[in-house]
Amino acid sequence: MDINKLVRKNIQQLRPYSSARDEFEGEASIFLDANENPYDTDYNRYPDPHQKQLKKRISELKKVNEEQIFLGNGSDEAIDLLLRAFCEPGKDEVLIPQPTYGMYAVSASINDVKINSASLTEDFDIDPEATLSAITPQTKIIFLCSPNNPSGNLLTKEKVIEVIKSFVGLVVVDEAYIDFTNSLSLTESLNQYKNLVVLQTLSKAWGLAGLRLGICFASKEIISVINKIKPPYNISSVTQSLALERLQQVEIKNQQVKEIVDQREIMKARLSESKIVEHVYRSDSNFLLVQVKNTKKVYENLLTKGIVLRDRSNVILCNDCLRITIGTSKENQLLLDELKKL
Repeated sequence: MDINKLVRKNIQQLRPYSSARDEFEGEASIFLDANENPYDTDYNRYPDPHQKQLKKRISELKKVNEEQIFLGNGSDEAIDLLLRAFCEPGKDEVLIPQPTYGMYAVSASINDVKINSASLTEDFDIDPEATLSAITPQTKIIFLCSPNNPSGNLLTKEKVIEVIKSFVGLVVVDEAYIDFTNSLSLTESLNQYKNLVVLQTLSKAWGLAGLRLGICFASKEIISVINKIKPPYNISSVTQSLALERLQQVEIKNQQVKEIVDQREIMKARLSESKIVEHVYRSDSNFLLVQVKNTKKVYENLLTKGIVLRDRSNVILCNDCLRITIGTSKENQLLLDELKKL
């Protein structure tokens, strides 16, 4: 597959901005190239525009070549840049099986890209036949979320691969919650499928939501296109430093993930026993989608107790559902105690 044929013509012809640090390689002690304040404030120098150290560490952890990694201000930046690079406004289209993460549609709308939908199955899995039949000649990107949000389940890998193999555009698989599963990441298939893009994040399992650092894995060719249009210094020095520090703490992260997964299973069992709970859906993430009686009343009552859940009852296939993030054992018990009183 020739990725360049999918890229917007004006992006193909674009001469990217070259920052001062793009034009310099090696070591130096005196920097008079970037119009910075010369007095040390810890942050008076621009950050590394290519995040070399951070990408090196991610490469080691994920077993992916550094040239196949893009780092963004949250995964949302990668989503936006993919749309801007590959979708002609007012002409091209994306396909988003529903229900799923809402930012795919928001970003597409912002970029004036038409959104086509296909429904997931009743158990929130991808339906390859329905998905592929919704493709039009203008479809450039398919967005999939696995584990899916708001349902929490992994999409069947074989079905995702079927879509990837059958589509000539990009298939973006968002794996924000992959660390809470026993499944291997699709990053292992990057070299096999040149149209595959995998999104991950440090916001969930790594506990760095406040830093806003998203990771995009793709072919060298796709990453090159995204780098061409990204802001020159999109990841701050503070974010790079703190993320690098956290990525050395693999054992701590793994222990926290184990505790969250253990609590997820406890909560699933306990919630299933509740008289107000109709159904608890299977989850491979750090949250549960739960169908309850009198959804609005339950949600609002819990708010008065200082407990905030996410009401998803207005989302397709999620009638009367609340999404419950797995908290600490103490937080989870407080929720269960309040539910008993309803």
